[in-house]
Amino acid sequence: MPRPVTLFTGQWADLPFETICAKAKSFGYDGIEIACWGDHFDVERALSEDGYIQSRWDILEKYGLKCYAISNHLVGQAVCDRIDERHKSILPPRVWGDGREDGVRQRATEEMKMTARAAAKMGVKVVPGFTGSSIWQYLYSFPPNPPDLIDKGYAFFAEMWNPILDVFDEVGVRFALEAHPTEIAFDIASAERAVQAVGGRKAFGFNFDPSHFGYQGVDYVAFILRFGERIYHVHMKDVYWSDKPSEAGVFGGHLNFGDRRRYWDFRSLGRGKINFEEIIRALNAIQYQGPLSVEWEDSGMDREFGATEACAFVRRLDFAPSQVAFDAAFERK
Repeated sequence: MPRPVTLFTGQWADLPFETICAKAKSFGYDGIEIACWGDHFDVERALSEDGYIQSRWDILEKYGLKCYAISNHLVGQAVCDRIDERHKSILPPRVWGDGREDGVRQRATEEMKMTARAAAKMGVKVVPGFTGSSIWQYLYSFPPNPPDLIDKGYAFFAEMWNPILDVFDEVGVRFALEAHPTEIAFDIASAERAVQAVGGRKAFGFNFDPSHFGYQGVDYVAFILRFGERIYHVHMKDVYWSDKPSEAGVFGGHLNFGDRRRYWDFRSLGRGKINFEEIIRALNAIQYQGPLSVEWEDSGMDREFGATEACAFVRRLDFAPSQVAFDAAFERK
């Protein structure tokens, strides 16, 4: 049976929830991955307001859509980050508060616990998101990092996230970190350290997104095979990087997405350099049966055209693994 193809609503949060549901259906999707911003999903209302969860399902069912995950990247980012004015624009006012770092982190922590409970109430089993990182700023180690500085960062991650993961365990939902620059895990090596930091607990896994690995030079197929039992959700997103030196390299030169001087940029599916054929084969190898969720980003393309094309691309690409050896027909009985 083909895996369901869903659309992540994070890049469509300027539209009302019903509008993006109607569009997702018209684009050809089976369902949506609902972002916890815009008016798409409000964690507080989900837990406190009678009928709110049902109102989401009523709209989904009106358009024949399913929901397999709700995502809370923006609030999760504030749990471990060094908090500054950037976070005010992405956080709900109730989480931002007065903007003081300790208070923001505490409120973000409680909101992520609430997200786990809201997901359970919604009837979904996975919450993709971000963790933030107190040590991302030390990525390039000059001045030289003291020997225990990075260790302290992973210990802080565990201190902040283990109580959140306790609630995920309590309600039977799993957190899927989207390994990504600025997160505690952004490649295979850092992902292994993150898993170790929380003691290998099953509540913590990954939302696999190859677009964040390709331009870094990270083996994204190996990531799937290394963390097969922890791939709880999959984003389908493409990225392009240049074959030639550019004005702004891997670090981006402080240039906005869409600037042609960049070495890399996100592209609509099939128009970048990610080898999705090998990704599907690796997902088959680990027996992943969850949704393939299109996170559509391309600064140079109309998003409705791109989202429609991307849905068709994923459908053409996906296939089930063989249940027999191809040469079994030659065996004599």
